[in-house]
Amino acid sequence: MRVLIVESDPDLGRIWSRHMQRTGAEVDLASDQTGAIHALRMQDYEIIVLDLVLEDGAALAIADFASYRRPGARVIFVTNTSFFSDGSIFNISANACAFVQSGTPPEDLAAMVEHYAEAR
Repeated sequence: MRVLIVESDPDLGRIWSRHMQRTGAEVDLASDQTGAIHALRMQDYEIIVLDLVLEDGAALAIADFASYRRPGARVIFVTNTSFFSDGSIFNISANACAFVQSGTPPEDLAAMVEHYAEAR
C-alpha cells in the first residue's frame, strides 16, 4: 500500500507517516502543492492524506489533479477548522472517502488509511 501525505506541519506529517509505516505502508510526504503534484506524477498511490489548509498551495487543486492523474487514489481530507464540516467536501471532491479532524489520533488515521486502501 502506497500513501501520500500532504501536510504543511512537518512534525505532524512525520507522526502520521510513522504510524502508517507500522502497518506496512510505503509513505511519501509532501508539504505543499508543488511537492504533492510532483509525487503524483511520479508514483501511484492508493490513499492520499490531504490537509485542507496548506501553507503553500491548494488542497482541492491537489485532489482534482489526483482524480485526473491517479483516478484510483482515494483522499482522506484532514483539517483543523470547521470548514466543510457539513460534509460538502464529498460533493466537491469525487475521490474523497473520509473527512477527519487533524487531531484524530494517529493510530486511528492509520487504521482508516488501511481500511480505505483495502476497499479500493
